[in-house]
Amino acid sequence: MAEVPHFVLYEHAVGYALFKVKEFEDAGNILPQVNDSVGDVSKFSNIVNLIAFDPFKNTESALENCNSISEGVAHADLINFLQQNLPQKKKKVIIGVNDGKLASSLVESFPELKPTFGNLITEILRGIRVHFETLAKKLPHHSLSKAQLSLGHSYSRGKVKFDVHRVDNMVIQSIALLDQLDKDINLFGMRIREWYSYHYPELYKIVGDQYKYVRCAVAILDRNKSSEDPELPAKLLEIIEDEEKVAEIVEAARTSMGMDISDLDLMNIERFAARVASLTEYRQRLHGYIKDRMHSCAPSLSALVGEQVGARLISHAGSLTNLAKFPASTIQILGAEKALFRALKTRSNTPKYGLLFHSPFIGRAAAKNKGRISRFLANKCTMASRIDCFSEVPVETFGEHLRAQVEERLRYFETGEVPAKNIDVMKAAEEEAVGTRTKVLKKRKKAAKKAKKILDETAEEEADEPPPKKKKKSAVADADEEMENVALEEKPKKKRKSKKADDEEEE
Repeated sequence: MAEVPHFVLYEHAVGYALFKVKEFEDAGNILPQVNDSVGDVSKFSNIVNLIAFDPFKNTESALENCNSISEGVAHADLINFLQQNLPQKKKKVIIGVNDGKLASSLVESFPELKPTFGNLITEILRGIRVHFETLAKKLPHHSLSKAQLSLGHSYSRGKVKFDVHRVDNMVIQSIALLDQLDKDINLFGMRIREWYSYHYPELYKIVGDQYKYVRCAVAILDRNKSSEDPELPAKLLEIIEDEEKVAEIVEAARTSMGMDISDLDLMNIERFAARVASLTEYRQRLHGYIKDRMHSCAPSLSALVGEQVGARLISHAGSLTNLAKFPASTIQILGAEKALFRALKTRSNTPKYGLLFHSPFIGRAAAKNKGRISRFLANKCTMASRIDCFSEVPVETFGEHLRAQVEERLRYFETGEVPAKNIDVMKAAEEEAVGTRTKVLKKRKKAAKKAKKILDETAEEEADEPPPKKKKKSAVADADEEMENVALEEKPKKKRKSKKADDEEEE
């Protein structure tokens, strides 16, 4: 059974509170007593009593203490509070806290103190949390709910750190969408080729590129009417940019062995092909967006292995911070986990690379050097990701120097030329990065000033616009309206005649 504490520490949004447990000697019955009295404040007040309260100085102090408690660290304010309000002889004093990490931190500050936590402390703190407003009614802080809401918002904003220059979450979602689009576009393009090949099978052999094939199919549609359209060669030349192939397409359309299909089928093929073409164009724009985001989020990693490989590494790791924490051996086989565990299970050779296989360096290396260059590249990726993650102003200078090191290593494997030492390369990169950082900071300041200017101009335009005025009625219209109202009031209401009176009038 948990030890019954002499004191209980309670952390609130407005400050620290220290409660004394009254019935601590009845250790055998206190747990059920607390369980029964949690819902009744009169019973619960017989168990605990508020003896000290230390409010936070301001919102910043409250947030700082909240972060320390969440990490299990005893803040200086908490240590001073306990030092002033606990008995001087703390050798036999038992204090109940809510977290085991915080208890360990208190032991470091007060070696004689005996912090405890567990089921009994949890029940007592639950009762204090429910009845805190009643127990602390003498305190000057009345808006406890507002303080909790304000601290909750501040704590959440502190945890969710949003930096427009390091949006790795956007990179993760974008690269996942790009991979999905690649699969869908390939599937849809294959479907278009099978569908349109019933009508014009020769076009597939002439135009090999999928995007150009789809656009040519939309431009031609009915091959039997291709000779009637004088603008068709110009449309095809704009798509393919090769006059010989355009002439070959027109000639093949005239002598094609394909079957004739109805206008309704051609209309559906045209709609589907237009959708596939628009998806392909969107995929190109998305690739440009990923390139831009990677250059602002992880420029060194992008310069080393490319935007797509770098984005896939970040996505597979979960975030840029997680990738920076990985060792080089993990990054080397990142994406080949199944092959690794299968090799460990069967005691065969482990994989040499995972996602890094898509890097151009692996393809350029000889078969016997692929494992060595993969290990070297993973090492440089680890360095690049850590530089990008923990630099205040990440720049691509380090990635370019690391890429040059990988190039030198490839030449070393081929020719035996000794590459430069890493320490010399990093010193040169640091010297070049100083000027690059200055340029980046100037660009950011210029962009911020421009955005602020646009906002100020917009606010001035809104302030200068006068409010909509109500149309004033003329004096003549007002007089006419008054006369009509008076006439309506003075006009006697006609009495409804009975049916008998109507019959008499008719006779």
